[in-house]
Amino acid sequence: MKPQKEDDCLTPAALVRTEAAALEALAARLEGPMARDFERAVDLILHCGETNGRVVVTGMGKSGIIAQKIAATLSSTGSPALFLHPAEAVHGDVGVLMRGDVVVALSASGETDEILRLLATLKRKGDALISFCCRLDSTLAQASDVVLDCGVAREACALNLAPTASTTSMLALGDALAIAVSLRKGFRAEDFAALHPGGKLGKQLAKVRELMHAGAAVPIVTTATPMTDVIFEMSSKKLGMTTVQEKGRLRGVISDGDLRRLLERDGGAALSKTAGEAMNAHPSTIFAAELAAKALAILEERKITSLVVVDDEGQVEGVVHLHDLWGVELI
Repeated sequence: MKPQKEDDCLTPAALVRTEAAALEALAARLEGPMARDFERAVDLILHCGETNGRVVVTGMGKSGIIAQKIAATLSSTGSPALFLHPAEAVHGDVGVLMRGDVVVALSASGETDEILRLLATLKRKGDALISFCCRLDSTLAQASDVVLDCGVAREACALNLAPTASTTSMLALGDALAIAVSLRKGFRAEDFAALHPGGKLGKQLAKVRELMHAGAAVPIVTTATPMTDVIFEMSSKKLGMTTVQEKGRLRGVISDGDLRRLLERDGGAALSKTAGEAMNAHPSTIFAAELAAKALAILEERKITSLVVVDDEGQVEGVVHLHDLWGVELI
């Protein structure tokens, strides 16, 4: 075997630039000769969704790994999608395909045998076929309803063999397709939150009503409540504050800080006051439909630990505490 020459090897930076160049070339095609084909692909996926069809993404080897990620991105942005392994498909899994589905097939060469064996079944079912190919004259490209060119000048590999720049282009093309479809659908942050209920993303996009303390967990006193009872209510509900209400309408708030400042100023005489005399009559509030991230932004800006959740008429619906928002990030 002929030894590889040192100057055949690319530096890590050069490898990354090779992939970056492939993405620049892909972007240029999307703004030029491939723009119309890309919009046709978007239209096919949109129509598929309108008829309760799904996007079935398939690919073999490294392209198959990219296909799985594309299917996951489509699903998480409002387009139901699944990954179909082409080798398993020809042994029965092709039964997952339903009339009205759109198949997205990834193959750099366009000659992947396992995928080509699916073509007859796809044509018989009448499912639309979108392909990501590096060769537009390939069998797969010629059989497709829409072919998107992910060709690269070279792979980011000293031997120009390992799928690197081509799979990067496929991944970017899949992301572009998923996001373009979601934009056409009017996909909103609320929709994204509904599909990501777990982890940091779910909490960041959660609504205040999902995290607030409500019902019996809300500390409540009236303007006439004596301070000894105010302190008891604050201690028992463990939120470091209490709402001051009259017939459910918010009149003010007393926090641990308010109580401490009152005692420092008035000493023992503070205990003879009522809640109405000690409260902050202009507390910060928020609506239940707001995002948790907005609640966190208000708490951090005003250096407080709780927000009272009210409706349009000032009726108290709950309390959201800083501890409830741990894990939320500002957006």
